[in-house]
Amino acid sequence: MNSSISSVAQIRSLLAALPGPDAAASAAWAAREPQLTKPAGSLGRLEEVSAWLAAWQGRHPPRMETPAARIFAGNHGVAALGVSAFPPEVTVQMVANFRHGGAAINQLCKTFGIELDVLALDLDRPTADFTKGAALDEAEFVAAFRAGMDAVPDGADVLVIGEMGIGNTTPAAAVSAALFGGEAADWTGRGTGVEGGALARKIEVVGQGVARHKGNTPLDILRCLGGRELAAMAGAVLAARQKRVPVLLDGYVTTAAVAALEAEAKGALDHCMVGHVSVEPGHRRLLAALGKTALFDLGMRLGEGSGAALAVGVLKAACACHAGMATFAEAGVSDKDEA
Repeated sequence: MNSSISSVAQIRSLLAALPGPDAAASAAWAAREPQLTKPAGSLGRLEEVSAWLAAWQGRHPPRMETPAARIFAGNHGVAALGVSAFPPEVTVQMVANFRHGGAAINQLCKTFGIELDVLALDLDRPTADFTKGAALDEAEFVAAFRAGMDAVPDGADVLVIGEMGIGNTTPAAAVSAALFGGEAADWTGRGTGVEGGALARKIEVVGQGVARHKGNTPLDILRCLGGRELAAMAGAVLAARQKRVPVLLDGYVTTAAVAALEAEAKGALDHCMVGHVSVEPGHRRLLAALGKTALFDLGMRLGEGSGAALAVGVLKAACACHAGMATFAEAGVSDKDEA
């Protein structure tokens, strides 16, 4: 099916026909949860997480035995404008590091039993400078989007989405500003560590890109201001919805990449949770615009899917509690209605 997608219009058609949550699994979760040996609501967001997993996995009890992570890498034409503290060749070098097991995401995936794959998207062909034209033409955008769709494994219990791309907090800020308004400075942070004149230059680049492209539809905003890894992440999230695979989003770039889906079709991100809130100031603003609350805030800003991978531990705990706890009847404990 994915190989037949050749236009933004076809992607838009898929967004108009998204499957919803599984009502039977949700009802089974709601029937069991009040019987567990704890006061109602006492596990806080762990209860929300297990309910969400059941609804979007389409089964009860939910399981967390086969988590998968997909990290998408791309290069950006705007990196040549001095918006990053690191040169573009670091993208290729970090992809090699991922594949050799030396990055933070590798350690987190090992810790939580997450199957990891890294997809490099035409790293020898950076996107065009979006201050002068569209970052990607339609064929390039659709190819990257399709690559993301094809990367989603069958049968995963959850999909962790992450990225690598020097300079990509600049497209993230530009996409966010074009979708949700505000000044470029509201959405633009230090990224890999730019400051002073370099940060001012980054804000200027974001503003120029937004001014050129903000009148487009949400998907075309992503095409004109984003990049191959951003398009691929959006494609992966759409395919995960079709396959009933819940998604854990990572930080600012990941969330900006998929925000266009929600802007095109309200509810398109209902099967997604956000692992953490990034230090990037635009991420908190973006989560508010999307109505999302991250699972934790640990001051992280690495990317790579690292915050989402860490959140897999929370999902595993939520499933274990819901499925493994005894009910009041099984434990011989009086509940509040019997006291």
